[in-house]
Amino acid sequence: MADLYAVIGNPISHSKSPLIHTAFAQQLRQSIRYDRIEAPLDGFVLSLSEFYKKGGLGANVTVPFKQDAFNLAHFRSTRATVARAANTLWFSGTGANVAIHADNTDGIGLVRDLRDNNGVQLSGKRILVLGAGGAARGVMGALWDEHPAELAISNRTPSNADALVNDIGVAIGADCIKVIAPAGSAEHRFDVVINATSASLNGELPAMPQDCFATHAVAYDMMYGKTLSPFLMHAAAFDAKTIDGIGMLVEQAAEAFFIWRGARPDTTSVIAAMKPLISLA
Repeated sequence: MADLYAVIGNPISHSKSPLIHTAFAQQLRQSIRYDRIEAPLDGFVLSLSEFYKKGGLGANVTVPFKQDAFNLAHFRSTRATVARAANTLWFSGTGANVAIHADNTDGIGLVRDLRDNNGVQLSGKRILVLGAGGAARGVMGALWDEHPAELAISNRTPSNADALVNDIGVAIGADCIKVIAPAGSAEHRFDVVINATSASLNGELPAMPQDCFATHAVAYDMMYGKTLSPFLMHAAAFDAKTIDGIGMLVEQAAEAFFIWRGARPDTTSVIAAMKPLISLA
């Protein structure tokens, strides 16, 4: 019988995770079944419990349940603790003694896609993250670990950016994460600008400082779609290199697969296979 895994979210029908994890399993000759579970907005805990009772071994968690997953866990990795959110869960023990373990693979997924797949050096660079929600929280720690010259954040609601900086700063010992106002011009230009907002899902341009792209900058959108997002089109007008989030999607999944199965898939072939599927979606 195949080992059971799933992705839990709301909505979830669009998720490419089953395709990705099935490709990993085929590549590594492992037997798994990977399902989609759409949990009611107030029903994450019950949905996860039912999944476990059916024999589930591990689950990926997507919006809007990443903080619920973190709060529910008995054991949390450093990465999840820094983000205060979890996208990867697994179980140990049985019955009344079952324990839920939580990790967050978003940050390492982003870094590996930028650094390893696209050759973007992060060390010594000025990095600006747009947004202060769960997506931003999930990647700040991993970006800081790459030793940038500066790590800054800009959000439409500055108080949310301040709250994120306070939380992340305490968790990773960084006292120099700057908050940049989204209105007006940036103090200086950034080498890497990352869109961690949901604006692209709505076909909108995220709030951002004017003139924030340095010469030869890289613009990275965590979202992906058939065509360039408004953010990437805007960045391209400043001659920035544009990268969408397909690679991050595959890389964070590969880290989760490794956590669950102890085997690390090759991501290059899976990213290549995903791109035409995204363009046809």
